[in-house]
Amino acid sequence: MSSLDADKLEVAPAVSKDKLEGWIPELASDEEIQLAFEKAFNYRGDVTITRKDGTKLEGYIFDRRQGRTLTESCVRVIPKDGFEKLSIPYSEIAGLAFTGRDTAAGKSWEAWVRKYWEKKAAGEKNIALTPDVGE
Repeated sequence: MSSLDADKLEVAPAVSKDKLEGWIPELASDEEIQLAFEKAFNYRGDVTITRKDGTKLEGYIFDRRQGRTLTESCVRVIPKDGFEKLSIPYSEIAGLAFTGRDTAAGKSWEAWVRKYWEKKAAGEKNIALTPDVGE
């Protein structure tokens, strides 16, 4: 059995990301709703959900659960101004807007790895790449 050398492993290219910041998707069909919430789950910013009763909730989507129907499917959100975790069935949602800044926009795995290798090539020790703060 051969051992793996992390320095020689191939780095796969990142998946292309849609520019979602500011997007307000159509939620006309079940398929469009499922797709919009799949994208919202992968978004690294806050979204605003408008419920069918007219109330709005701005927060971060940290999970989604797909059931057989919209009533059985739900999105799990941490409100912008709180720490409680809310679960909202897709069937109660009238609108979705990508309102928060996408904190991962313009960043890529390749750029992160390139920064690591530049530091290693320069002879730096104890390299710890951390997320950019305040961007």
